[in-house]
Amino acid sequence: MADKNKKKMSQNERLRHDRLTFYKDDVDRIDKLLAEFLRLSGAKCALLIDKEGHLVTKRGELRTIDIDTISALVAGSFAATKEMARLLGEDEFTAMFHQGERDNIQLSLVGDRTLLTILFDDRTTVGMVRLYASETAKKLADIYKDAMNRTDVDPGLGEAYGSDAKKTLDKLFD
Repeated sequence: MADKNKKKMSQNERLRHDRLTFYKDDVDRIDKLLAEFLRLSGAKCALLIDKEGHLVTKRGELRTIDIDTISALVAGSFAATKEMARLLGEDEFTAMFHQGERDNIQLSLVGDRTLLTILFDDRTTVGMVRLYASETAKKLADIYKDAMNRTDVDPGLGEAYGSDAKKTLDKLFD
């Protein structure tokens, strides 16, 4: 989402957008989608990582991959790429590809909040991975929209939460 649109949001809407929480049903839908992506694309592994470097979920062959380190490095790589894009007059680059001798990584920004990270080898092609990654990203964005529009959010964190918390803290320190 563009920064202009973020400014138009209320503070609560912005917080919900920036800190979208995935519930079990959301992760189940995402896992099903990633499993289908792997089946169609022939890729080995798919990770969904938030832009801060935290793993949301994973599917596929993980071998002995250090998921926490990969997640942090992917987020850092994307942050650096965002700055390069800005220097070139772009808002952001939404996809990156790293090619190795045996393994490759495709990174795709999804819904301005997560990075679809795909590990694959010569059992498939970059074209197949990109084709299905694009379709998967669109479906993931739909899941995010559903989560954002969720109406059954915990009522304890509504409008009055901040003032109630302040009153409680004031009582504690009086």
